[in-house]
Amino acid sequence: MATIHIDYLGGLRTDCVHLQSGTHINTDAPTDNQGLGEAFSPTDLVANALGTCIITTMAIFARRENIDLNGSQLDVTKVMTSQPPRRIARIDIDLVLRASHSGTPFIPEQATRTRLETIAHTCPVAISLHPDIEQKVSLRWEEDVIA
Repeated sequence: MATIHIDYLGGLRTDCVHLQSGTHINTDAPTDNQGLGEAFSPTDLVANALGTCIITTMAIFARRENIDLNGSQLDVTKVMTSQPPRRIARIDIDLVLRASHSGTPFIPEQATRTRLETIAHTCPVAISLHPDIEQKVSLRWEEDVIA
């Protein structure tokens, strides 16, 4: 059974439907490749998939440890090759982790931080991407007020 249905809308745009939830995502070709850049490009979604997979798999582990990662943030930068063939050369992830336990902010002990950082580099998307795509993940822990 299909997971996603995609309609090509013309003008280098698509409408994608996640069949289980009915959620829609539109795509547009980037401005440097004949598009208008008015929505995620397909390669933006690959970079987004890496970032969301990293934080989601970290949060699954953290939940089992009674740690809430709410308030953590990621900035994702996708770098395309400058020479043909056009492809993703590198994805940079800048991850600021904020943890709390029962609403109290804290920085987990070193063993837990190490485990979470390992998960960031071995999430399903990270290990599914072609090894020619460089993945640069920087993590820092901040003790901050969690809203």
